[in-house]
Amino acid sequence: MWRLLLPMLLLLSGLSQSIYSQEGVTGTESAAVKAAAPPDTLISPRATMETFLHAMNDIKRGEPQRIDDAVTTLDLSDVSPLVRRERGRDLAWMLLEVMDRTRLIDTGRIPANPTGEPYLFARYKSGVIRIAPMEDGRWLFDREGVSRLPMILDELAATKRVKGDDDAQYLPWHLRLRQQIPERLKQKDFLLENWQWIGIFIIILVGVVADKLVSLVLRSLVRRWKNRSSGDEFQALSDQVLRPLGLMVMAVIWWVGINLLGLGEDSLLVLLVAVKFLASLSGVWAAYRLVDIVAIYLLRRALRTESKLDDALVPLIPRTLKIFVTVIGFVFIADNINVDISSLLAGLGLGGLAFALAAKDMVQNLFGSVTVLMDRTFSVGDWIIVGGVEGSVERIGFRSTRIRTFYNSVVTVPNSKFITADVDNMGERRYRRLSCKLSLTYDTPPDRIEAFCEGVRELIRQHPYMRKDYYQVYLNEFAASSLNVLLYVFWETPEWNTELRERHRFMLDILRLAKRLGVEFAFPTQTLYMRTEDIPAQPGETVPQTQAFELGRQEAVAVVAESTGIGVKPPPVIFPPA
Repeated sequence: MWRLLLPMLLLLSGLSQSIYSQEGVTGTESAAVKAAAPPDTLISPRATMETFLHAMNDIKRGEPQRIDDAVTTLDLSDVSPLVRRERGRDLAWMLLEVMDRTRLIDTGRIPANPTGEPYLFARYKSGVIRIAPMEDGRWLFDREGVSRLPMILDELAATKRVKGDDDAQYLPWHLRLRQQIPERLKQKDFLLENWQWIGIFIIILVGVVADKLVSLVLRSLVRRWKNRSSGDEFQALSDQVLRPLGLMVMAVIWWVGINLLGLGEDSLLVLLVAVKFLASLSGVWAAYRLVDIVAIYLLRRALRTESKLDDALVPLIPRTLKIFVTVIGFVFIADNINVDISSLLAGLGLGGLAFALAAKDMVQNLFGSVTVLMDRTFSVGDWIIVGGVEGSVERIGFRSTRIRTFYNSVVTVPNSKFITADVDNMGERRYRRLSCKLSLTYDTPPDRIEAFCEGVRELIRQHPYMRKDYYQVYLNEFAASSLNVLLYVFWETPEWNTELRERHRFMLDILRLAKRLGVEFAFPTQTLYMRTEDIPAQPGETVPQTQAFELGRQEAVAVVAESTGIGVKPPPVIFPPA
C-alpha cells in the first residue's frame, strides 16, 4: 500500500509547491526581484508610454504578436493568472481606445527621468489613469486605473476620437459590437450586461448544435466505414467511437465565443477555466478513441503476418500511446489552468529517492518485458513452463504476462521474473516425441516379431505427420514377462491438438496391425510349466526373412488403406468459433 501512497503524496507535495509558487515568492526570490534592474522599456514613464504606443501601432501594421509587449506595461497584479493573458489583451485595447478619445499624446512632455512621483495621464469621473513606479523599479499603468478602464470607456463612449474613426477596425470584436448595442442592453441587471447574457446563450446554442451535427456526420461515416470493411475486428467498434470529437468542437466554439464577449474578470475566470477543462478532457478522450482504432488496425495487420513478434508488440503500442496521451493531456490541462509544471517536477524531484524505491518493481518489470521481446523468449500463444506455471501465453504487458493454464485459470507472472527464470518454451518444439515399449508375449515367433516391427515402420512411413528421416522400431529388451519392442518416433505437428489426434490414430493402427499379424501384447504374468518326461522339442514352421518383410509391408499397407487411406493427409485440428 505504501508503494501506492508514496507517489501520490509526492505528487500532492509538488502541486502544493506549484500553487505556493503562484501565490507568492520566498524571501530569497523577492530579494532577487528587487535587486534585478528594470528593463529599458519600462524604466521611466516616457519609456512605458512609448513601449505601449509602439506595440499597439505595430499591431495595426500587421504584427499581432506585439500585443504581449503592450500588456507588459499594465499592472495586472489584481487579475487572476488563469485569465491574465486574455484579460490583459482586452485591457490593452481599452486603454488605447481611452487614449484616442482623450487627447493626442506628446511623449516628449512625459518625464524621462523618474522622480518617484506617479505620472498622471488624465482624470475622469470614473477613475484616474496614471503611470506609477513598482517595487522592482518598473513604471506601469497602475492597477487602480487599469481596473477602472471599462467604466472610463463607457464614460467616453459618446466622445469622438481625436484622430478620427480610422482605427476602429483594429479594435477587438466585442468592443466594436458594444459600441453598436443600445444602452438598455448594456444595463447590468444580474452579474453580466444583458447583451452578454444573450451572447452566452447564442454561443451555447451554436456549440450544442455543432456537437450534434458533428456527431451525426461522424457516426454515419463510421457506419459506412464498417460496412465497407471486411474484417470482423472493426465490426465490434461502436458507431459512437468518435463521439468525443463533437464535444471537442463544442468546447472550442465556447472557448472562442467567451473570449469575444469581453466578460469581466470574475465571470471570465469561471467560464474560461470550465471550458478549457472541458476542451482538454474531450481532446484526451478523442485521442483515446483514435488510439483504439489504430490498435485494431495494427492487430489486423499483425494477424496477416506469420511472425509472432508483432502479436506481442501490438498490445503494447496502444498502452504506450495512451500513456503518452495522458501525459500530454495532463500538461495541457495544467498549462491552461496556469499550474507551474516546473515547480511540480521540482517537488517530485525532492522525493526522487523514495519514488525510485517505490517504482523499483515497476522498472524491473519493464526491463523484463523488454527482455522477452528482444530475446524472443516466447510469443503470444506459445505453451511455456516457468516457475511451476504451465500454460499458453495470452498477453504480454508492460508489467506482467498473463498465462492461461490448461485448467482454464489465468496466472499473472511479473515480467521481472523472466530476467533470471528458466523458461521452457514448449511452443518452440519442431517435433513431438513418443518413446515407449511395446510388450509382446514370449510365445511370439521371431518371424512374427520381424513382421510386426517392419509393419510398424511402414505405418510410420505412411502416416503423413510423422517424421520420416529418424525413427526406431526394434526388439530391445527381454523383460521379466514380455519381449519389449522399443518405439521411438516423432510427429511434426503445429500444435498439441493435432499431436493428440495423430498419436491416437497411430496407436490404433498398431493395435490393428498386431491383430492382423496374430501378435499378442503381454502383461505381467507368471507361467508354471510341468514336465513329466523328456520329449525333444519339434521345430516349428518358419518363413524366409524377405517373405516376412513383404508380409509385414502388405499388412501395414492394408491397415493404412482401411483406416485413413493411402496418401491421405488429414488437416490440422481447427475448433469452430464460439
